[in-house]
Amino acid sequence: MPPGVLLVTGGSRGIGAATARAAAAAGWSVALTYRDDEAAAAAVVADVEAAGRPGLAVRADVAVEDDVLAAFAAAETLGPLTGLVANAGVVAPRARVDELTAERVQRLLAVNVLGAVLCCREAVRRMSTRHGGSGGSVVLVSSAASRLGSPGEYVDYAASKGAVDTLGVGLAREVAGEGVRVNVVRPGIVETDIHASGGQPDRVARIAPTVPMGRAGLPGEVAAAVLWLLGEESGYCTGSLLDVSGGR
Repeated sequence: MPPGVLLVTGGSRGIGAATARAAAAAGWSVALTYRDDEAAAAAVVADVEAAGRPGLAVRADVAVEDDVLAAFAAAETLGPLTGLVANAGVVAPRARVDELTAERVQRLLAVNVLGAVLCCREAVRRMSTRHGGSGGSVVLVSSAASRLGSPGEYVDYAASKGAVDTLGVGLAREVAGEGVRVNVVRPGIVETDIHASGGQPDRVARIAPTVPMGRAGLPGEVAAAVLWLLGEESGYCTGSLLDVSGGR
């Protein structure tokens, strides 16, 4: 399926922003969500439009069902939706499991798991041939943490991403006969500001030397993997878990 309309959640920064820009360069029309930084979202939309593609940004918290519905409705103003990158996610400050609060875990699960499920639901309702759609592609952005466990840092975050992996595999098999492919990208340590938002601005510098390739990844490297999974070149891939982690 050629590029059409793509919705990227969490598209104002990091991997999401790199994906939105790469998608526009590949011919997609791009809608993106953001939660707080309107100026950053606007800058990404400007780059999408500079690439000659329509773009828009909508403020949304993917843990809120009405926000998810509004984001999909906005995306559809660009045309029929044929792609989703469920990238929005949060991390919390470093903590052991015996230090976690219910409020912290509830927020992580609400954004990282419930948000992904809601977005997948809405994408399938629009793309699946069962619902009158013409097919499409979904890429879930998980994390290498789902298989590493992140002990001593954020096991709860790792667990939420383990749920994303399972969501991707299960949904892929559920809709494989309905024209919808679903795949998962699992980035390792990547140079984005999510680490600072979790109270560890030095995390990249601290962990990068332990990566077999000896460095952190770049958002664009993850975006390239996402775009490959979205596109026709990966047409026989569904239910795949693609690690982009430098060997870690």
